Amino acid sequence: MRIKTGFIVVGAGLILAACTQDGVNSASADNWGEANRQTFAAQVIDPDPQYDTINPVTSGDHAAKAIDRYNKGTVKVPEKIRTSSMSGGGGSGGGGN
Repeated sequence: MRIKTGFIVVGAGLILAACTQDGVNSASADNWGEANRQTFAAQVIDPDPQYDTINPVTSGDHAAKAIDRYNKGTVKVPEKIRTSSMSGGGGSGGGGN
């Protein structure tokens, strides 16, 4: 009987502990979930976007040539671009007296 009572007391304590604010004061409770709200806002599409040009400049001939090169297997190889450079340098591990 004592074990049942112990489980009931522990279970009730856990349920009541879930209702507490876990040390969060009421002033900072307003920020709860702010990361989710900002992430959601970043993913919402602008209902009235403003662009400098309505349609970007395109060339059907240029696109057709690219598709033709793709189909023939003669795609232009992109130029390699280095985004970082390595430089030598460093210090010595230990100085002697």
